[in-house]
Amino acid sequence: MNYKRIIPDSITACNLLCGSVAVYLATQNEFMWAFAFILLGAFFDFFDGLSSRLLKVPSPIGVQLDSLADDITFGLAPAMMLFCYLRPIIGWWALIALLMAAFSALRLAKFSVDERQHESFIGLATPANAIFWGGICSLPGLLILNTWIPWLLLAFSLVSCYLMNAEIPFFSFKSFRKEKSIVITFLVICVLFIGFGIVMAVLMEEIYVVFFSGTACIALYVAMNIIQYPVKKSIQ
Repeated sequence: MNYKRIIPDSITACNLLCGSVAVYLATQNEFMWAFAFILLGAFFDFFDGLSSRLLKVPSPIGVQLDSLADDITFGLAPAMMLFCYLRPIIGWWALIALLMAAFSALRLAKFSVDERQHESFIGLATPANAIFWGGICSLPGLLILNTWIPWLLLAFSLVSCYLMNAEIPFFSFKSFRKEKSIVITFLVICVLFIGFGIVMAVLMEEIYVVFFSGTACIALYVAMNIIQYPVKKSIQ
């Protein structure tokens, strides 16, 4: 038995477990902890593929397991967070938020068979979508600021479903050579956002400010790609 094959699959399983814990924590209204486990799942998601390449043990089963784990951690978990976040305010209408889990699964299935996505993404990646909603749901008191905010968030969840499966190119770190300037610009601004979030979290003694800086980074990422889309389309 090749024990090296177990390592990447074990890391993927840790990702799945993190997502499962995040789902449970969401049902307990522990949104910041749920988001923390989503971020931990993203850490494992990065290293399972890396370990597979380094150990040279690619596995068809590992590919399928990775998609399943990602749908739990980056699809079901943020969808459940948003559902539990909204339900006390808008009732069962919040079930619409669970559509993100289904569209995340569709996104992951397309990614697995789409040969165009080796160096960049077509549509918003599920981890980015999960980080956006994790930061939103970590904000205490947001929903009581105005009566229309829960409905706006519900509408944005449908926009997320569209963006994950839209034929819009999104840059990634894998496309660094081709899109060096925009990737560097994005990273620099993200460092500023997160740094500002850390400073404000210390001053306010509220860690959720740091989590929300992740939401700001993903909003910037989406905006940069949408703005670039007409230019890329004209070049093609």
